[in-house]
Amino acid sequence: MQSQKQPIIDRRGEPPEQSVWWSKLSLAQKFSASSLGKFGYELAFVRNENGKSLAVLLCNGGVAVISEDGEINTSPDITIR
Repeated sequence: MQSQKQPIIDRRGEPPEQSVWWSKLSLAQKFSASSLGKFGYELAFVRNENGKSLAVLLCNGGVAVISEDGEINTSPDITIR
């Protein structure tokens, strides 16, 4: 029995590179955000905390943050309003 491949459906309305927030990311953050994008995370906003850029990504109620150095934290202590 041959299995049928299902087409990949991209739920994003626009590529992340066109987001107003994308231009505010460091190169390391862009690489990390791209890897998280493969798991469904989308860049929501960039927060400036203590002079450092912190990218915040959302996925099905989950939150991930990426430090300026590109370090990913999928269990951040952050409150989204």
